[in-house]
Amino acid sequence: MFYRENGQFKTSYRADQQIFPIAQDRIAILALLLVAFVGVPLVASEYFYSAILIPFVIMSMAALGVNVLVGYCGQISLGSGAFMAVGAYGAYNFFMRVPGMPLIPALILGGLCATAFGILFGLPSLRVKGLYLAVATLAAQFFADWMFLRIKWFTLDNASGSAAVSDLQLLGMPLQSDLSKYLFCLCALVGMALLAKNLVRSAIGREWMAIRDMDVAAAVIGIRPMYAKLTAFAVSSFIIGVAGGLWAFVYLGAWEPSAFNVDLSFKLLFMVIIGGMGSIMGAFFGAAFIVVLPIALNQLLPAIAGVFGQSISTTAASHTELMIFGALIVWFLIVEPHGLAKLWSTAKQKLRVWPFPH
Repeated sequence: MFYRENGQFKTSYRADQQIFPIAQDRIAILALLLVAFVGVPLVASEYFYSAILIPFVIMSMAALGVNVLVGYCGQISLGSGAFMAVGAYGAYNFFMRVPGMPLIPALILGGLCATAFGILFGLPSLRVKGLYLAVATLAAQFFADWMFLRIKWFTLDNASGSAAVSDLQLLGMPLQSDLSKYLFCLCALVGMALLAKNLVRSAIGREWMAIRDMDVAAAVIGIRPMYAKLTAFAVSSFIIGVAGGLWAFVYLGAWEPSAFNVDLSFKLLFMVIIGGMGSIMGAFFGAAFIVVLPIALNQLLPAIAGVFGQSISTTAASHTELMIFGALIVWFLIVEPHGLAKLWSTAKQKLRVWPFPH
């Protein structure tokens, strides 16, 4: 009853092609944006910004990029951490080497560096797929780890191999407070989500999904596999590269190559699998699960132990957190292999007929 579109008539092709054609969706998205931009800054603390909100927003953007490649085009990638590293170090070099380089152009140029890197390591997708492509993209991860650790030029000849930025400014205004960093990352996320949503609804997005479903049949009907796969790598790498720049500049401030190791690549892939492949909303669900759940478990485990009059050490809490986290991932994949986005889609279908039986 709450989610029916009865009576919502479309009188033009433009209206029929809206991103959110149902009024309930538009109201929900506007309410969500209002809460994110206005409600959250009214109640959030500094810890909430630095530990939860900023990492969640940036990881959502990175998961969005991975979903374009893995979920929509069906190309398995284990090199997402490398693309983030290229975006971060590319933006860092433009920002530090070019006098007066603004922050936003530096991040965009870092994303373009990641695009070129992604296309280069996306070339094996023209010949191999599945597990072999995953191994090829994993090579990109190890190559990036070696390159940024050994070639000191990328870190401005810093002997320690670390990089750092400070005194960030946006349009002449300082970008120092947690609130300003959060709002900047949130604006970037909304822009990237809008870009990704429009791309997957366009002709190139349909080509990606055709390649994902059956590449041989897609080639038979005239879709160029080389063009579709490389554009998916390019768009995905650009979004991930910009997210890597934000992760380094806004969240970390100072970082080393180990900040973008293979663990980060696996986390991003888990976000897509748990959230739901081939779903823009799934990137947000997956990022929330991966980022927020460990923090929640870290807070809940000592509290639960205190209820029973026991104390738990930091090491035991960390190990227990990993075990529970892994068990929940396995449980979610068994209960709903299509991800949390599928559960959300099923809930919306049930709302169409509630309170009547389905």
